[in-house]
Amino acid sequence: MFNKVVVANRGAVAARVLRALNRLGIRSVAVYSEADRNAPYLALAGETHCIGPAEPKASYLNQQAILDVVRRAGADALHPGYGFLSENHHFAREVQAAGATFIGPSPRWLEAMGHKTRARDLMVEHGMPMCSSTPVLTGTSEQVVAQAEAIGFPVLVKPANGGGGIGMLPAYSSAELTTALERARSLAARSFGDSEVYLERLLQKPRHIEFQVLADRHGAVRHIFERDCSVQRRHQKVIEEAGAPALARSEVDATAVRIEKILASIGYDNIGTVEMLYDSDVGFSFLEMNTRLQVEHAVTEEVTGLDLVASQVRLAAGSRLGDVIPDSLVLDGHAVEARVYAEDPRRFLPSPGPLKVFRPPAGEGIRVETGYAEGGAVTPFYDPMIAKVIAHGPTRDVALDRLAGALGDFAVEGVKTNIPFVLAVLSDEAFRAGRVHTSLAADVLARTDKRAAA
Repeated sequence: MFNKVVVANRGAVAARVLRALNRLGIRSVAVYSEADRNAPYLALAGETHCIGPAEPKASYLNQQAILDVVRRAGADALHPGYGFLSENHHFAREVQAAGATFIGPSPRWLEAMGHKTRARDLMVEHGMPMCSSTPVLTGTSEQVVAQAEAIGFPVLVKPANGGGGIGMLPAYSSAELTTALERARSLAARSFGDSEVYLERLLQKPRHIEFQVLADRHGAVRHIFERDCSVQRRHQKVIEEAGAPALARSEVDATAVRIEKILASIGYDNIGTVEMLYDSDVGFSFLEMNTRLQVEHAVTEEVTGLDLVASQVRLAAGSRLGDVIPDSLVLDGHAVEARVYAEDPRRFLPSPGPLKVFRPPAGEGIRVETGYAEGGAVTPFYDPMIAKVIAHGPTRDVALDRLAGALGDFAVEGVKTNIPFVLAVLSDEAFRAGRVHTSLAADVLARTDKRAAA
């Protein structure tokens, strides 16, 4: 097992990893920017190091500053959390060059899966079902339009690198495509340092289903069931569930086993999530693979009893999969998670400011992950998510009721939050019936406006 681990992240992400390290008896090192000097997660670490100013490029994305901490602390491993440098294969190789283990998949998998079109090519080669798409776009505007017409409008313009929904723009016609291309390339270059984009056939109201996997360095791969992440705004997830409601268990399980076999055949290692779209006419089709811990991992933990972070650490240290997780896993009830953002609940724009009141809920089946405390502040420098509220119950209805009750008890003053929007979704008839899809958020807002105008 590792002796000392640097956690190269902040807030709730860092807190979650630090708790797992503490339970494993591993010494921990936290890093922080000047804006996070008094952040609650620092109290969980054995030692702390400032790595620069508030701006991410000067701190949490500053590879050399973090590598210097690894060396000065004498750490033998680094956990990147999720976001920031968690899928950067160049950084992973630098961590290894510094004599430490990068806790995640091998750099070759970060590189292979990090570029979306190359990842799709690899998955197609191994039999993964796929929506129609193009290679990275390099031709003239006329050639790009021809490619779009070949796969059929509407299309989605997507960055070849990056994630989080950034730079993903729909186009329903050739005129819209020209504008979307320009914006997507600009957003991709600004956010990921790479302006490459490609086109994918846009399914109108698919479900977003993802499959959690764990793998060891010895060739073993296991799927850890699925999550439904269909409720999104601007292609970013808001509500996630385990397992997926109103889908045939046999079809879901067959897809999970297929994914497991494909990843075993290519030699994948450590943690990963295969994201799929589901359409009742098309079935499952590959979207992308995330080579890291996911924001929504907690719902999988709640229905399996696993600690995915601890499992990830043990696998990176060389443990065999059979020694980390039980031979058989079953879904225990249902779990649902809401991401609570400091944002306007109608326009979904960030709402930074002081947390004059911040009192997360508690209760039976309720778990809260946060990096904030009352008296702190939400700054404009980082993602505006201030908490994840997870509810577990014996049935989906019980879990949803518990989540709604918890969100109603969540006291926040000083910033706007998306809690009213989440509560509207949780009470929506289509959502309660399990009729979820990626346009549901917009449908709920439209229905809310209609009722308000009546």
